[in-house]
Amino acid sequence: MLTIIFVLLMVVIFGRILAWGIKAAWGLTKIVLVVVFFPLILIAFALSGLIFLALPILLIVGIVVLAKIVSGTLLH
Repeated sequence: MLTIIFVLLMVVIFGRILAWGIKAAWGLTKIVLVVVFFPLILIAFALSGLIFLALPILLIVGIVVLAKIVSGTLLH
């Protein structure tokens, strides 16, 4: 009986730790993608002559970020 309770508590506790770890890793992945890879992709587009593709993407992202800043959802 104690073994079953122990196993259940282990699953619950380490399940929560695993879920938190996945959330933290996903947040870190999003930060790395936005800070590192997005600018590199835009620079690669511009250098390879695809400025007509890079500029609209940059404008759309800029408008979205500006809208989030104005609405206050980005700074929370």
